[in-house]
Amino acid sequence: MAETKPTATAGVKATSVQAKKSSNAISWLAPIICIFVGYLIWRFVFGAASGFDSPDPSGGFWPKHQKPKSAMNGIYEGGIIIPFLIGMFLMVVTFSIERWLTIRKALGNGSIADFIRKVQYHLANRNIDAAMAECDKQRGSVANVMRAGLRRYKEMTSNSELGTDQKVLAIQKEVEEATALELPMLQKNLVFLSTITSVGTLVALLGTVMGMIRSFSALGQEGGGAGAATQLAVGISEALYNTALGIGTSAFALIMYNIFTTKIDSITYGIDESGFTLTQSFASLYK
Repeated sequence: MAETKPTATAGVKATSVQAKKSSNAISWLAPIICIFVGYLIWRFVFGAASGFDSPDPSGGFWPKHQKPKSAMNGIYEGGIIIPFLIGMFLMVVTFSIERWLTIRKALGNGSIADFIRKVQYHLANRNIDAAMAECDKQRGSVANVMRAGLRRYKEMTSNSELGTDQKVLAIQKEVEEATALELPMLQKNLVFLSTITSVGTLVALLGTVMGMIRSFSALGQEGGGAGAATQLAVGISEALYNTALGIGTSAFALIMYNIFTTKIDSITYGIDESGFTLTQSFASLYK
């Protein structure tokens, strides 16, 4: 009968890392609510009848107001694409706040680099409990991963069934499983910001093209003359409101996306350094 070799998980308890429960409600509710609010702003703020010299008395879903009194009311005449652009801007604001709160919590208390140095110091002195106490003080994603690894680290110090290499692998596996639970929470909903970065400009371009079509169509029906030229100029300015809103929204989304990815990269680096610290410390101290 073939000899069975011990594996890295022999004599090791199942992972202590527990999956985090999270709600995806904001992921599908926020876009719907933001677009609806965008319509309300477009219709009742920018499109308030009092803001036009020639309001449409019939009202309705899309009143045909004319001669806006201010630039804000002129935005209304940009067309039905404007509510979607306003909704996208509100989405960027909503998901930026949501991501900021999540990532701020994930960063923990104080400097990640200082936290890792403190853990390294305690491990060098074989004081695992003190290292775990530092995790409780620090909190955040890096501390969560470090705490999970330290639990397995402490188990391995009293394990006599496995060799050093197998113990190191067990610690590494625990760190990887904890990391796999932390990183998705950090990256969640960033897809909305990255999508709006590119789609916002395209939607704005659609609104601009639709506005230009309406302007040139009206010009063709009116014929030439100073009045037609004035109408064309007004129509073009209205169409360019779409471009301005779309570019502004996309630029804001890009800035926030880059800020959050930079923060996530620093957390990811701290997690990688935590795993390296645990495995190297165990390999050197518990041969």
